[in-house]
Amino acid sequence: MTQLSAEIYTRPDGTPIRILAVDDEPSLTELLSMAFRYEGWQVTTANSGLAAVRAAKETKPDAIVLDIMMPDFDGLEVMRRIRNDQPNMPVVFLTAKDALVDRVAGLTAGGDDYVTKPFSLEELVARIRALLRRAGMTRVTDESLLRVGELTMDEDSHEVFRNGVEIKLTATEYELLRFMMRNPKRVLSKAQILDRVWNYDFGGQANIVELYISYLRKKIDAEQEPMIHTLRGVGYVLRPTKGQ
Repeated sequence: MTQLSAEIYTRPDGTPIRILAVDDEPSLTELLSMAFRYEGWQVTTANSGLAAVRAAKETKPDAIVLDIMMPDFDGLEVMRRIRNDQPNMPVVFLTAKDALVDRVAGLTAGGDDYVTKPFSLEELVARIRALLRRAGMTRVTDESLLRVGELTMDEDSHEVFRNGVEIKLTATEYELLRFMMRNPKRVLSKAQILDRVWNYDFGGQANIVELYISYLRKKIDAEQEPMIHTLRGVGYVLRPTKGQ
């Protein structure tokens, strides 16, 4: 399981990085959204070329992840139209094609990087970080402490405390809790948790999520007001207690 850096990338003014994710498969744009929000970035999605151009004009993103094959006009045309307004916009192309000629076409047309499906989310995030660094569009801080109510997690030391009492977690329990703490008050479906914690191409059953949620509850909520809640048929959410 890949351990993500505690470094937080923001815009120079301290506001969140803005990412536009464009693909005609809603399931993939949702997956990308979860991965980018996990980084603390603001995400806008689009499922067509026209919608992407409109979204770029409205949100002024810092980078775009762009599928080449779109239902109306292709990603190369999307990039051209967006760069009419934002000529230095970093673009990472996504495509199912892996032929050298397609890679060359995308990059010579002005794309900054190229990722072939299926791809690693961690690798994609790393490439976007690198593009943003090279473009000088980011400020990097080392914010290793996550806090949700009386629950704290130090991402550097991997220590977790509730009300000052340390909680010992396994590697998978820690990664699951970190995902929930980076998305407080947000309902996370089993599929989203599988995608993020066990990697998006995990082939197992969703009941592994139920199992590890039960493990976390025994350690996080033991004899205390619950913080981990189940929304039947929807997913799980981590919330501060009512007094927080």
